[in-house]
Amino acid sequence: MKLASLNDGTRDGQLVVVSKDLTRYCAATHIAPTLQAALDEWDHCEPLLKALYTDVEHQVVPCERFHEREAHSPLPRAYQWADGSAYVNHVELVRRARGAELPDSFWHDPLMYQGGSDSFLPPRAPIPLKDTAWGCDMEGEIACITDDVPMGVSAADAADHIKLLMLVNDVSLRGLIPGELAKGFGFFQSKPASAFSPVAVTPDELGEAWQDARIHLPLMVDYNGEAFGRADAGVDATFSLADLVAHAAKTRQLCAGTIIGSGTVSNKDADGSAGKPVAEGGKGYSCIAEIRMIETIANGEPSTRFMAPGDSVRIEMRDKDNHSIFGAIEQEVVQG
Repeated sequence: MKLASLNDGTRDGQLVVVSKDLTRYCAATHIAPTLQAALDEWDHCEPLLKALYTDVEHQVVPCERFHEREAHSPLPRAYQWADGSAYVNHVELVRRARGAELPDSFWHDPLMYQGGSDSFLPPRAPIPLKDTAWGCDMEGEIACITDDVPMGVSAADAADHIKLLMLVNDVSLRGLIPGELAKGFGFFQSKPASAFSPVAVTPDELGEAWQDARIHLPLMVDYNGEAFGRADAGVDATFSLADLVAHAAKTRQLCAGTIIGSGTVSNKDADGSAGKPVAEGGKGYSCIAEIRMIETIANGEPSTRFMAPGDSVRIEMRDKDNHSIFGAIEQEVVQG
């Protein structure tokens, strides 16, 4: 099942069911006015939404043309947005670039921060940037949306609480991060609004690509029209999405509509070394910081600049038949 929130000018958008090929939609407001409302009553709404999805696929209900540019992020705002660190390869590179050792605990105890969830960017909205010195970067990730998750849930049981999956552009301001971390109190100004894919999908839509609460498909990141990243989201994922959900719920309940992100999707090269650019036959990168880290390790300083007004990013994932699963995040940086 594929769901979206049309950007109708309201805070939470209009819930619609989208066809598998992302070409048509049918309003689902008679079931629930918004996606959050559906998640609040998921046991009741899910079978009704699935029945409508079947009708949309069989073209037995009136549908309208689905345009990804008219969609908001599936949850335009959420009760909670927490981003983890499933890909320890990425974390290791970050620390190596600044000469820091990677604590052994990072391999069995994921990092996680709580981001701003009061307002997300639509998937085709520009990224406002006031100052290029802030070091604007994209971060290609995957994320899940949960129902109500009890405190202390195990990772095995957490998988059953993952109801929807999305892609993420977790925008970061790299120039502000060091100063904030030095205060010892975490991210805030360095993490502006993120954007999510035009549609959210139930895990069963992924078929065999959904295994062990991981998506085993490449995340396609294009930067200024060129292939920048093709990292496989199922490879080098030290933690699954279920692991991250359980981590978030260790000391608190998670309410329906909680979004948990994977962190930047990152792969090592076949020989275990840092990844190569796509142009050199590698899987590339899901953020600019990672290639800058590799440049710093190799040459003592980075040569790739961060994003500036006029730069664009596209994030998408396709199935084995090359069909778009979530639609595409397409954003351009503009002067804020």
